[in-house]
Amino acid sequence: MFGELLLEIGTEEIPSEYLEQGLQELKLLTESYLRDNRIEMKEGLATFGTPRRLVLVGKAVADRQEDLVQEMTGPPKKAAFDEQGNPTKAALGFAKKQGVSVDELQIIETPKGQYLYVKRTMPGRHTREILSETLPELIASIPWPKSMRWGHETFSFVRPIHWVLALFNREVIPFEVAGVKSGDKTRGHRFMAPQTMKIYNLQDYLEKMRESSVIIDQTEREGEVEKTAVAAARTVSGRILKDPELLCTVTNMVEFPSAVCGSFDEEFLDLPDPVLITAMKKHQKYFSICDQNGRLMPHFVAVNNTIARDESVVRKGHERVLRARLADADFFFKEDRKRPLEGRLEDLKTVIYQAQLGTSFAKVQRFTTLAEYLAEQTAPEKIKEVRLAARLCKCDLVTDMVMEFPSLQGIMGEIYARLDGHPEDVCRAISDHYLPSQADSNLPESLIGSIVGMADRMDTIVGFFAIGLEPTGTADPYALRRQTLAIIRIVRDKKIAISFENFIHKSASILNDTISFDQKAVEDSVSNFIKIRFKNLLLSEGITQDFIDAVISIDFDFLHLVEKKIEALQKFRDISKDFETLAIAFKRIINIGKGFEETYSVNPDLFEHKSEEGLWKTLQLVKDEAKREIDGENYFEALSIISRIITPVDEFFSEVMVMAEDRRIRENRLGILKSLHQLFLQIGDLSKFSI
Repeated sequence: MFGELLLEIGTEEIPSEYLEQGLQELKLLTESYLRDNRIEMKEGLATFGTPRRLVLVGKAVADRQEDLVQEMTGPPKKAAFDEQGNPTKAALGFAKKQGVSVDELQIIETPKGQYLYVKRTMPGRHTREILSETLPELIASIPWPKSMRWGHETFSFVRPIHWVLALFNREVIPFEVAGVKSGDKTRGHRFMAPQTMKIYNLQDYLEKMRESSVIIDQTEREGEVEKTAVAAARTVSGRILKDPELLCTVTNMVEFPSAVCGSFDEEFLDLPDPVLITAMKKHQKYFSICDQNGRLMPHFVAVNNTIARDESVVRKGHERVLRARLADADFFFKEDRKRPLEGRLEDLKTVIYQAQLGTSFAKVQRFTTLAEYLAEQTAPEKIKEVRLAARLCKCDLVTDMVMEFPSLQGIMGEIYARLDGHPEDVCRAISDHYLPSQADSNLPESLIGSIVGMADRMDTIVGFFAIGLEPTGTADPYALRRQTLAIIRIVRDKKIAISFENFIHKSASILNDTISFDQKAVEDSVSNFIKIRFKNLLLSEGITQDFIDAVISIDFDFLHLVEKKIEALQKFRDISKDFETLAIAFKRIINIGKGFEETYSVNPDLFEHKSEEGLWKTLQLVKDEAKREIDGENYFEALSIISRIITPVDEFFSEVMVMAEDRRIRENRLGILKSLHQLFLQIGDLSKFSI
């Protein structure tokens, strides 16, 4: 039989940025608890939430655990019974431990002989009984970015808990958490329907929530927020500026949305659009309004958590608050414009980047030198612009505007640089160098911004590794994994042909001029760290591990070449019948050469068999032809040429004993195998394939 589970945790207002994560964790934890307790879920679980409540719903949860069948093996039969067949202390002790009589013990045949054996079934307990025990622990286990304690409670949660509704099959699941006893009561909207209501089942709950002005489904509520905001904007013939992040934030701040359209003085439109939008969004959570041509209008939409009795009063309140915010922004902008952006570079000397790594000014100096190096390697005609962009890109951090609105870093730098008359591609690079801001967000458009961003990130990665603050386990407080992935994505997107070995070495060398550390160890650690991130990225894109390991185990320097080799191996595997044979031949070459690391020269005068001579001659021809294709990055063609070695290799192994007693003959034959080995390794280590 299956029953209906309903859990609602009523709280004080949960921060909007915490809600989605909390609901996800609640769902995952409950599913885990139910599985661990052998409780079946037919339709899975669903979670819903508002600022005041976390809701968990299971429409088809088994009303009791599955029975547990235990099979236990005891002592050997010969130790369990004496010569007369009477049970010994060993048999009696085993039976007592398993909670059965001696008569219930059975004999089982095992590879080691006959042993005592018992099979017993433990009936499953009622789900409601188990939930009563586990729900307090489950609720306490929900991880939050920040938790709090209240009153005399030692229990911590995201916000104080005021009520808990917990039903299974219409019956209350009895438990207590944070001093609050569970029951069958809930509450409606804080202002429009604050009364307490008794709930009988899920359908009753959904109906009463709707009647009490609470939309518990976030998706439905988001649709309502957007619909009301769009309607409010239409009252001034405008449309809201699309902002999924803001829409999600506002959705998680209300239980029942209503919207009002307000206005501000047109003179504030002289401020840059990002300033206006950010001032409305970050502090007030207002939607900006633009006209049909995409130009900002002197209007905004505010979403409220209740229907206003007098909309004009609410509108005036929002307008008064926003006017003060925009006046501040206007003041900051005008103050910032009194000094050129580049003139603020020296101010970075007062900003500590990291205690051991120095000031932000020192960091800019380091990654400017590194960016110049990258430009020399990849875009020498852009060195001047790269140098200027690197020097300017952090200067806006000490402007009043960015100190007030940190999310505008880079954006304000671009705006101020443009107003100062710097070249457009340099201005664009200032904001571009921060991209991508997240693992899957947009990449920089400009090459200059890409180069500066790569240099900035590599300096960060090498710096934190140098002072021993590399990521450990899941902990990555300085987002080094994300910054590494950003470098990889930029290199791939812009097809930047840069040696990672040299890139890392240059960054470490620049840093080593100011702080002391084991440069070689740090370079190796950073290289391996980047290699792992690259491998994980390729795996996420569906490339199998064999192909990745075959290449990056012997070549991880120029990423575009690594990917070309992987693609060549995949293509060769898909269309050539020789792939498996080639891999087997390579493995055989490696196995025979194990333990002989020296490079042996080959003397054709020492050949004793025609197969030796034939293999050596074929190898010379193949090696020269393959090298031409490899030098041209035509790795598939090189593999096709190398596959011509298969028949001579088979004949060699059929006729020749490599480990001859004569040392000169043995080393001569090992020299042939070593030459073959080196030929294969120019593309990949085929021994990594499971064949």
